[in-house]
Order: sequence, then C-alpha cells, then structure tokens
Amino acid sequence: MALLEIHELHAGYGAIRALRGISFAVGQGQVVSLIGANGAGKSTTLNTISGLIKPTAGRVIFADHDITGWRADRVTGVGLAQVPEGRQVIATMTVLENLLLGAHRRDRTEIDGAIGAIWERFPRLSERRHQKAGSLSGGEQQMLAVGRALMMRPRLLMLDEPSMGLAPLLVNQVFRIIADIKAQGIPILLVEQNARKALQVADYAYVLERGQIAHHGPAAQLRQDQAVIAAYLG
Repeated sequence: MALLEIHELHAGYGAIRALRGISFAVGQGQVVSLIGANGAGKSTTLNTISGLIKPTAGRVIFADHDITGWRADRVTGVGLAQVPEGRQVIATMTVLENLLLGAHRRDRTEIDGAIGAIWERFPRLSERRHQKAGSLSGGEQQMLAVGRALMMRPRLLMLDEPSMGLAPLLVNQVFRIIADIKAQGIPILLVEQNARKALQVADYAYVLERGQIAHHGPAAQLRQDQAVIAAYLG
C-alpha cells in the first residue's frame, strides 16, 4: 500500500504552469526518485507536497490523510520532512542548535537519544557540534540538513538535489547516507539531477519533462532504457 499518493497534480508560479497533472506513489520502505532536466518540475513537486506551494488542481494523500493545500507546518506535523535544495542550514547557529530546530515537536525526554543517534550516524557533526553551521564545508552542511530532518522522526523523507555543488567524493558519501537511511526502512522521495546515482539507489523512478511524467518504471529497468540513457545517462 502506498504511503504517499499524488493524483493529477497541477501547480505553478503565476502564469507559469510548472506541473501538468502528474501522478505517482511512494510505498513503505521505498526510495522513489524524480529525475529530469532543470525546469522539469522536480523541486516544484516537492515544494507542493510539503505545502510551500499551493496546487491549482489534484490531490496529495499521505498516510490516508488528504493533505492537499495544507500549510507547511501541518505537513511536517504528520511526518513529512523535506531537506531543501541548497541545504538552508542556519549559518549563524551551531550544529547542535540546527539539529534541535528539527526536534521542536519531539518530547524533551527523547531529544538526548535522538541527538546521540545523529552523532553516531555523522561523526563529523559530533566533532563540530559547537561550530557555526555557516563555517562547515558543503558536504558537512548537507549532513547537517539531513540530520536536522531526521530529528523530526519522519515517516517519509524528501531530499531535493542533495548532491548539488558537491565534489565527486562527497557525492558518493551523500549517496551512501541515502542508502543507509533506506536500509533503516525510512521511505525517501529523491529529487536529483545526477540521474545515474539516483537510479542506482532508487527502487522506482519517474522522469519529468516540462511538468509531465515522460517515463517511469523500476530503476533497474530505466537504467537500461535507451531513451533515458540518451537523455540523462550519456
């Protein structure tokens, strides 16, 4: 049974129609990837699901709740956490303070254990816990952004271009983190321009072109699809 269901979703920016009736689903324990060129509608999809953009038509169903058009704070309240494009950590706050922002809905008795789990998962963050987030490297900021989202105890994690701007070695590290989160059973909706890496970690994928789904299928199958290879895998 699907945890997240998107039905004929339309959204845009003023007169610009960024999404034109897309439908897809994310099941329990799955990594589902949205791939496509710049401007295809990938980030718009995540921002519409998370309540940052209001859809003009269609439905968003999460854990049997119709969350279409909900405010972002209500969406996070039911267990949807988004790691935004560009990481968007609070540069003037410490690593620890950024993580605590993600725990604002959790019981205080749970927070120490949750922070400990983040230190164990990301030892580099533990070493820098009292350092300002703005002084971290790009890769460390990405770890912090993911850690902050995990502090929310998400039922589904949405990642928007997690490898953007990172050196190849750090890109590999980010995808190892995604694989580790997947192994723990947390479903992931992944938006990623690095189609090759995305299709390696995903179970299922959708290709967006000009706000519509052009191809979809098991990720292993799309890795062999000649149209996808020609357009995105080179």
